Formats: sequence, structure tokens, C-alpha cells
Amino acid sequence: MHGFTKHDFQSGAPMPGNESNSSNELLILRDLLRLLPSGLTVQDEHGEFIFVNDAAAVQLRLAANATQPTQVDDRHETCLELLRSGREVVLEEALTYGPAKRVFLTSHRPVQIAGRSLLISSSADITEQKAFEDQLFRSAYYDELTGLPTRRVIEHRVNSLIGRDGPERHFALAFLDVDNFKHINDYYGHAIGDALLVELSKRLGLALRETDILSRISGDEFLLLLNPISGDHEVAEFIHVMQERLKAPFFIEQSEIFASTSIGVSLYPQHGRSYEALRQNADIAMYRVKNNGKGSTAFFDASMEREALARMKIEQSLRLAILEKRFCCAFQAKVDIRTQEVKGIEALVRLRDDEGVIQAPGTFINLAVELGLIDELTRLVLTEIVKSIDLINDTFGADATISINVAAKQAANPEFMRPFARALEDTGFPKRFMIEVTEDAFITKSQFQDEILPILRKIGVGISIDDFGIGYSSLSALADITADEIKIDRSFITDIHKRPRSQGILRAIESLSEALGMTVIAEGIESFEELAYLQAATKIRYAQGFYFAKPIFLEDLRPAIPLASEARASIAARPALESRTAYSRGDGYRR
Repeated sequence: MHGFTKHDFQSGAPMPGNESNSSNELLILRDLLRLLPSGLTVQDEHGEFIFVNDAAAVQLRLAANATQPTQVDDRHETCLELLRSGREVVLEEALTYGPAKRVFLTSHRPVQIAGRSLLISSSADITEQKAFEDQLFRSAYYDELTGLPTRRVIEHRVNSLIGRDGPERHFALAFLDVDNFKHINDYYGHAIGDALLVELSKRLGLALRETDILSRISGDEFLLLLNPISGDHEVAEFIHVMQERLKAPFFIEQSEIFASTSIGVSLYPQHGRSYEALRQNADIAMYRVKNNGKGSTAFFDASMEREALARMKIEQSLRLAILEKRFCCAFQAKVDIRTQEVKGIEALVRLRDDEGVIQAPGTFINLAVELGLIDELTRLVLTEIVKSIDLINDTFGADATISINVAAKQAANPEFMRPFARALEDTGFPKRFMIEVTEDAFITKSQFQDEILPILRKIGVGISIDDFGIGYSSLSALADITADEIKIDRSFITDIHKRPRSQGILRAIESLSEALGMTVIAEGIESFEELAYLQAATKIRYAQGFYFAKPIFLEDLRPAIPLASEARASIAARPALESRTAYSRGDGYRR
């Protein structure tokens, strides 16, 4: 075994030819060397050991019992080569025996002593340090949940492909986003959401070549490098097969879950000559898919870049508008269609752009939610209401409820809702407020129903289900919802007098809501015929819509205050086809 003998492993034992009448000092020095925590050996010019301390003896026994005996032979050959060349080196030596593995950092130094060529070797056990380094490496370069490479890995790989000399390579970078993952997380819980990501990453990774890379770059977002490619048709075919594979349901903890991905693709070099440009353009293409219905694939083109620039401009304007408080409130009345009296008002946020033009919320609300700016907007609305409460009372009546829209994402966030509830209570009139949320805030496994709703109930705030019928609603879901009001979306109300199927749905919602003690509000009344149908064919008492009045801005009310005592025309007296182009306090409803 090239000098590794049982006699050698008896640490500190005298070696042949080394017996002498040493002084006590030499014996003490020998014992000190024997007890050093680092392994220490001395080998002669033939590679035979002439000294082995205790720590080195343990290491040599491990080497002798190693799973791969060649490790011993390799070490012996290395030592002989160093003795011949006189080179000094530091090496890492890994010894595997059974399931265990130890790693040593060994320094080999050839020396000349008393005319003899010797090799002094010292070894330190760095097994724990290497394990910690490996853990750091994996956390930096591999996703802990899925085991996939991180963003750093795929970025480095793309940059290396771009930086290579020789013929220009062609590859594709695909940006994948799991559709409706937040709703899956909310409904099934985060543990199942995480398990879904693991199973989904396995399916996405099927049929990848060794040169391809699938990376998880954030919560439900993945990057896929396909390299090399012959053209976009090859990429389109591969991604089509991958999406077809995802159509099969995932079975996780007795739940059957369906998932899809929206995918944007950029090609090198057509769509960018840097990693960042390719990633950004694939991201832009993915957003085109999201906006067009999700679950499909789009390749980047120049028109998408123009759309992205326009979106970026809106985002910048939105951030600046919040900073400069360029938002204002408009109010739309909820009217009793039997008595024409005002039941309440809904506060609607509006944005003044750089030119002072009023922008409707459809242009910025979803972006505000996405960017995490919606909380600040909601607080601004409440502040505006409190500042203007006297004017609101003069215009709509001191008994009118005041509705504020809260996004489902906000409703499920206790860090926003708890202080917001305190702010409502601090107004001094919390019982006048009605919080409007869409139905997905109720039926998902969020904290709104169990934790936030009791807080709002305790201070007297009412709850309204907004846009009912177009989201995740089902009639059976209403039984578990403790709301005060249901607002039927205008898509059911538009031309209701001409649509028998919508009439049947409306009657069903009305009956169930009545049984559960919830008030029904019809949204989007725009014609006399729609109003007449509700009055004649339903028991619905309350409605909103342009037929009664457009949203009213506070600044439009201020100069009209002296007219408060003037007569207001009755809704019933209006001609059926009268145009509703503008609002004045002399029009509309009574309070």
C-alpha cells in the first residue's frame, strides 16, 4: 500500500532506523508534535513515513478504509512527485468511506535536512467549513424550494454565450409566469402553493437538453434558456408541448389543481444583445399574454416595446401623482328607486394627469395594486372624505352612508387593514362607512373573513360585495359571506329589459340575498327602460348609475352650496330618453 502499514498507524511509534538515545527535550518535542490537532507526517525520499502524529494516523486509517482505494495510491504518487520536483503545494483531499465524507486541507513541503530529502505534510479537517461553503453556494445559486438554478446562474450562462468568440449563436430566453397563482395560494394555502411550484417546475423541466437551463427567479416566475436553437418555429413547438403538458391537473394533498403559465419569448440576437435586454423583452411579451387572456405564448416585437414605454410613463405619473397628492375624490349616489332618496354615496378616486385632465380609475387602479401603491391611495381617499364631511353632509345628507373601495389584496392584508380600521374609528363616525370589496376577498382562504371582518363589525363599519357576479362568485358561496350589501355588476343590468337570461339570474341573486338579509344594489343604470324594469319586475330598492347622476367632484359642489334650498326635480318626472350629460345640484334625487 505504498508505505501505509498497520505499524505506521501507531502514532508516535519509533520508526526503523530512528532509534537513538534522545534527550528529554527531544522526547517532549516529539510528544508535542504527536498531540497537535492538525495531522502531521514526515516521509522520506521513498515515500515511507518516518513520523505520523495522532491526528494524521486517524486520517491515514480513514484513507486505508476509504470506499475508493485509489485515493491512497493517488496521494502516494503525488507525494513522490513533489519529492522529485521540490515543489510546495496546498491541496484539498476528500476521503469517502461508506456514507461519510471528510475533507482535509493538506500542505506538502519538500525540505532538505541532514542531506536527506524529506516531505513534511500537515493536514487540517475542513469538513464542516466545506459543508457551510456548499450551503452558501447552493443558497446563492440554487432555489431552496425547487432546487432549480437561480437568476445568477442563468444570467451568467447567457452572458457567457453572448461573450463567446466565433460564429454568432442563436438562443431563446423565455419568461414564464404562473397564472392566478395568488388566488391558488389564497384558496388552498401557501403550503399547497409551494408544493404546486415544485411539481410545476418538474413538468417544465421535462425534455430539456443539457445545454438548456430552467431557473426560478422569484415567487411564481421562471426563466427558460433554450440553447442552441435553429429558429423561432423550434422554440414555439417546444413551448407548445410544454404548455400541453401543464394542462393535466396536479394532485396535491387530495386537491385537484389546474395551473397554466403565460410565456413571453425573446430571441438572440434579434431581440437584444445583452441579458438584461433579452430578459426585459421576454417580460414585456409575457405581459402581452397576461393582458390578452393568459395561458399562451407571445414572441417579442417592437409594438410591445411601445406599449411597455406607455405603461412605464403611466407608472411614473402614478408615483409622482401620489407624491404630489394630485388625486381627487368624486362621489356617486346610491338612490332608492322607489322614493328617489339618497341611501348613500360611493367615493371614487380620480387622477389628475400632468395636463390637469381627470383620469378614470380604469387607467391606473390595477397598476397601483400591482406596484403596491393602492394602500396610499385608499388612505388619501379617507383623508379627503374627513376633510370634506360638512360639504358631503350638505349635499347628500348627514345620514347617507359613505362607501370606500378596498382591493381584495388590501382586504386580506392585516398590516393595512388594522390601521385602516383604526383610522375609520378615529373619524368619529365609523358607522357611516361601508367598505366595498370584490367577492374573492371572501371566498379565498385569506384573513379578511376570519380576522379583519370582526374588527370592522365591532366599530360598526358595513360591508358591501362589489361587482358581484363577474369574479369567483357562486350562489352557494353567499351562504358563508357575512356582508350587508351586494352590488350586482352592471354587466347584468345593461339592457336588462331585453335579456331574459339576465333577468333569471337577477331574480335568483335577489331571492337569495333577501333570504340572507343583504341589501341589493343595481350598478350601472343608464336608461329609463332599465330603471322601469327594476321598478316593475323586481323588489330591488337601490341603484347607482349615470341615469341618476355622474360622479360629482367636491370642487364642483362648493360654489353650489347657496343653492341647497332650491327645488330638486323628481326622477320620475324625467322624459324616458332624456340625455344625462352633466350634473348640477338641481338635478337628480332627494335626500
